[in-house]
Parts: sequence; C-alpha cells; structure tokens
Amino acid sequence: MRSVFVLFSMLLLFSCEDEVTVKPAAMLRLEYPVPSYTQSATNCYYSFQKNTLSNLETKQRCGMNLEYPFMNATVYLTYQAVKGNNLDSLLYDAQKLTYEHNKKAQAIFEQPRADSINKVYGMFYAIDGNAATQSQFYVTDSINHFVTGSLYFNAKPNYDSIYPAVMYLRNDIRHIMETITWENN
Repeated sequence: MRSVFVLFSMLLLFSCEDEVTVKPAAMLRLEYPVPSYTQSATNCYYSFQKNTLSNLETKQRCGMNLEYPFMNATVYLTYQAVKGNNLDSLLYDAQKLTYEHNKKAQAIFEQPRADSINKVYGMFYAIDGNAATQSQFYVTDSINHFVTGSLYFNAKPNYDSIYPAVMYLRNDIRHIMETITWENN
C-alpha cells in the first residue's frame, strides 16, 4: 500500500509543470463619439443645450431626466423656486447631498461657476471613487431659480470600469452649466 502511495505521489510531483504564457499588456478602451449639442425644448423656467445622444424626459415641477442609454446612465435635474430667504437652505441641501457621498468617495473636487452676464452661479462637484454618484452640481440666478443635478449609473459603482463614461458625462454636465439660461414663464 505504501509503495502505491509513493508511486502516486511521485507521478503527481513530476507531472506538474508550470507553463509560462506571456500575455500582452492591455486595457479596456472605450471611445465615445464627439458630442453634438442641441437646445432643450421645454416649458420650464430654464433651458440648456443637451447632447444629441441623450434623451430628455420632463418630470413634475420642471424636473428632468437626461438619459444616456448607450452608457446606462442618467443625469437627474431638479428645479426649485427661490422664495423669500430659502436660498441658504437650498444651497445647504445641495452641498449636504454631495458630501454624504464622502463615505465611499476617494476625493471630491469643487469647481465654482460664476457667469454674471447670464446670471448663472453654481458649483460643480467631481466625485472620485466608488460612490453612488460621480458628479453633482447646482446652478442658480440667486433671485428666482435653483437647479440641482446628479449623475447616476444604473449599475453598482465601480469607478475603474466606468471612468471613461464618467469623464465624458462630466464634460456634458459642464456644458449644461455653461449653456443654461433662465426663462420668464
């Protein structure tokens, strides 16, 4: 019995060889088309230029969903009227919502926006890491209008995998902030 065990052990040891397979270095390369923009057509208090690859869905009280089906992502826009002295609370809520993602985020970068000619003031937040949202923003005219926006992917957040789409959509969000105009409805 012992000789069978020794023979089996020897066969097992000598039959195992590590074959080295050289694999080329490769990375996932996702390319998206150059964005082309068109003016959003809504009956709300604001309008902006949107990417032609996105679908705009108007919700209640001038909220909007800007869906990107080829990326499985949505930018959710919420409108609120500035009334009396509620601008401070609107700003606080927008900032609080962003920094609640600090638990999962590796970093949160702020980029202020101030356009005194068109009366658009706001903040863009780039959130790096496996947070639920990768970008958020708010814009206001400081008198009548306040819009917040959040980017969400319809998948579990994995920042490394969605990074190319995040960068593409961050540019779209910045374009929204740069082209937003206030309507007098």
